[in-house]
Amino acid sequence: MDTNLERQKKLAYVARRYYLEDRKQSDIAQELGVSRPLVSRMLSEAREQGIVEITIHEPGVRESRLLERLRLSSSIRGGVLVEEGAGNDGTNRLLSRGAVELLRQLGVRRLGVGWGYLIGQLVSWLEENPQLSSTITDICPLVGNASIPARNYQSNENVRLMAQQMGAAPHFLYLPALPDSLEEKQLLCSTEVYRQIHQQWEQLDTALVNIGDYPSSPDFASLVRYGSLLQQQRACGRMLIYYFNEDGFVIPSEQDFAIQIPIDLLKRCPNIIGVCSANTSDKALRGALKSGFFTHIVARAELIKILLEK
Repeated sequence: MDTNLERQKKLAYVARRYYLEDRKQSDIAQELGVSRPLVSRMLSEAREQGIVEITIHEPGVRESRLLERLRLSSSIRGGVLVEEGAGNDGTNRLLSRGAVELLRQLGVRRLGVGWGYLIGQLVSWLEENPQLSSTITDICPLVGNASIPARNYQSNENVRLMAQQMGAAPHFLYLPALPDSLEEKQLLCSTEVYRQIHQQWEQLDTALVNIGDYPSSPDFASLVRYGSLLQQQRACGRMLIYYFNEDGFVIPSEQDFAIQIPIDLLKRCPNIIGVCSANTSDKALRGALKSGFFTHIVARAELIKILLEK
């Protein structure tokens, strides 16, 4: 047998025992019947020959590289990526902290806030970690209140709590997210209450928008609002209570009676931050990014890695 190949195999064996199996050099020396200094020299030789490659992952470097790749392939200008936490709750806490950090980095002043699970988690994080020195002066909801009791979808209450923890002035939308009909929506959107919130939307410099999957829970009366359109157009995700497909096309419906910031007005906002929860799928995020709406992202680094590799 080739003596050089035999030597390399022996070096690889020693390296595997030391680096992968966590054996002490003295134990390996005893096993092979050689001295400990010889094992140390063999490990050095293994590194010199490229049998062993040592990589050091500095904190933040992986996330920065993924974010740069995302910037080159989408409308994203920046964002915050986080590693996995202890379960979904732990990850969502890290995402919440990341979203607040991004708001600080951007120097946000007039903020519009969506709804959803991660928004609710963000509010909880702020209650534990107040940001009273925040640059934000005004906060308003981007969508009306839901009739379901879940805190994540109580837009006005979430805005009130966020404003309280960030030293900002809250502005409320005293209208339902889902009125009973298109006619009722048209009537409600002609009121002074709606006119005032519309003025707030026009002055936003940043929108914090949830990115979720389709089908979603809760369903937000999608069958009544869209009929079979969502299936026909192959919807894959949701932002606020707009639905989009894998091509990034936001699916319109003449029967949509939801009360939320008009899509054209949202698109004019200078900064649109898409926030993904621990459960957001790569399919939903891909469609959201293809829409071209989002300028910044808050997501798991692993989700972005999966997205870029497909």
